[in-house]
Amino acid sequence: MSDPLHDPILPNDALVVFTPSGKRGRFALGTPILTAARQLGVDLDSVCGGRGICSKCQITPGQGEFPKHGVTVSPDALSPFNKVEERYDSIRGLKAGRRLGCQATVQGDVVVDVPPESQVHKQVVRKRAEARDIILAPSIKRVLVQVEQPDMHDPTGDFERLSAALATQWNIEGITAPLPVLARLQSVLRKGDWTVTCIIHDPATGSGPRLAEIYPAFDERPLYGLAIDLGSTTIAGHLCNLETGEVVASAGLMNPQIRFGEDLMSRVSYSMMNEGGAGEMTKAVREGMAQLCNDIAEEAEVDLTQIMDAVVVCNPVMHHLFLGIDPYELGQAPFALTTSDALNLRATDLDLPLHPNAALYMLPCIAGHVGADAAAVALSEAPEKSEELVLVVDVGTNAEILLGNTQRVLACSSPTGPAFEGAQISAGQRAAPGAIERVEIDPDTKEPRFKIIGCDLWSTDDGFEEAALATGVTGICGSGIIEIVAEMRMAGIVDAPGLIGAPEQTGTERCFLDGRTYSYLLYDATPLGGQKITVTNRDIREIQMAKAALYSGARLLMDKFEVDSVDRIVLAGAFGAHISPKHAMVLGMIPDCPLDRVTSAGNAAGTGARIALLNTEARREIEATVKAIHKVETAIEPRFQEHFVNASNIPNAVEAFPHLNEVLTLPNVTFNTGGDDTRGGGRRRRRRG
Repeated sequence: MSDPLHDPILPNDALVVFTPSGKRGRFALGTPILTAARQLGVDLDSVCGGRGICSKCQITPGQGEFPKHGVTVSPDALSPFNKVEERYDSIRGLKAGRRLGCQATVQGDVVVDVPPESQVHKQVVRKRAEARDIILAPSIKRVLVQVEQPDMHDPTGDFERLSAALATQWNIEGITAPLPVLARLQSVLRKGDWTVTCIIHDPATGSGPRLAEIYPAFDERPLYGLAIDLGSTTIAGHLCNLETGEVVASAGLMNPQIRFGEDLMSRVSYSMMNEGGAGEMTKAVREGMAQLCNDIAEEAEVDLTQIMDAVVVCNPVMHHLFLGIDPYELGQAPFALTTSDALNLRATDLDLPLHPNAALYMLPCIAGHVGADAAAVALSEAPEKSEELVLVVDVGTNAEILLGNTQRVLACSSPTGPAFEGAQISAGQRAAPGAIERVEIDPDTKEPRFKIIGCDLWSTDDGFEEAALATGVTGICGSGIIEIVAEMRMAGIVDAPGLIGAPEQTGTERCFLDGRTYSYLLYDATPLGGQKITVTNRDIREIQMAKAALYSGARLLMDKFEVDSVDRIVLAGAFGAHISPKHAMVLGMIPDCPLDRVTSAGNAAGTGARIALLNTEARREIEATVKAIHKVETAIEPRFQEHFVNASNIPNAVEAFPHLNEVLTLPNVTFNTGGDDTRGGGRRRRRRG
């Protein structure tokens, strides 16, 4: 093959400059622009192989002076419109000034712009400013192939001739095909008059390319992929167009396994204590995943057979149960995984109702308690590429924590339990219309106001009662629980050890005796036939335990890094996106940090799954990254318990929070007087035997 950059310049050669890449070379007159682009390595798409069918190779030629490139482009620098372009323009229409790169030939020096939609590796810019772009390079691609007809003198099979055509026309070597595709191959080839559309699956890791589907002639129905975050509480999925990167639909549902236990260890215990328990949970989660597939396809009005690829991320227990592996070993030291490597599977292996030959990729797990979801967060947030020391916390029933920079990355998990999601809280509930999600308490009057999901008004605004009639005020969701406990601490209703004060200590009758301790009345709708929503001292204790576990995991990683502070904090997870940084820091969930350096990444695990779905190079990248991450097992670290005890205070018994103190001063109150009089706010002493 000639080299347009180094070949001797002939009198009839013309200079071709491509933008925005800036690549250039000299080509003989009559060379198709698509050919020039391929020889220069320009990112110009084509599915039909230059036959003028797919229109993927559209380009925009320039005219006039281009001083930057030292080129003057005449109006006749490209060949005139030909019949192929005229036919395409009359049927589908070409934008003004556009040409088909496979049909337009070089007639003189020319500057050619390749628009974003014509680039193979398109950039899909995510909405968050700090997020990386996703370069489109999915494992599923479509190619149009012309196959030689059988010949009595050349007794090769149809599949062998198709394989040869793929190698010659598209450099796709060593293709394999599943039996159902082979069974239809001959009829499809003849129906398409030996021109067929091949859907190729090339995972780039593991096995080689595979013929996932074949259609007669040119078939351009959209191809889709699913990115799924399989959590212990919820399952969330994004349906993406594999050729544009667009998220065409999103859906979520509760994980049906919740009936076996709200936290992971409860489910491991269920499998240990009940014969066939692991199988029951596998069946339940696969049914939930199948339901998600159906829901998301219905929402997008897409046939399930058009979904050709899927990526799943999940924690280690969900990983094993989804795969049909008993998680017994994950319930005891040394918490061994059956496999921690990435997996290239078929969707049908896991009962997902997608295309029969759809692929399924599962990201690698980091450790026994740090799963593929944490790997997806690492892929999304890339701490290993940060010059600053960044703490990434994926807040959930089992929190995954990453700490790192360009030097190294550490990871651990921390069993926060379901309290942050409303479980084990007296008025707690899932995030749903009617749930309290925002809370403020006046530090002087101790009077609260709040917002509920589904209503833009605060509870103190005129018209709130009428606006809330549709849902009622039904409970407190996770973000609301965090805010109310932090607000109670800021208002002097709760002291640092977590005790709610008596009315005479706090200055409000909203604090009332509730058994042996006090509770705080947030909202009373009983006159309207509703319910009374309170925060009890047991609720405070549940939140203390959850936040102490989270903080201790982060602090343990900081110990390993030999630092007492971090440069920035990223709160990940669907729940993390709704957490107020100030309230999280007042509570002591996260280490001290400038509040403007605490950001939300939304569902970073889901974003990581989407990156892996749309870019096979990202799969190789995260597989290498995971091998370099140092795993810290909190269960065997002596200092974890020490940090946990200190972090039980609000915000902490020993750690300084200088950045938080610059913003506010927490009341110095103590409600445990040490006496037996509970009306004075103290806890009763145990009687000596």
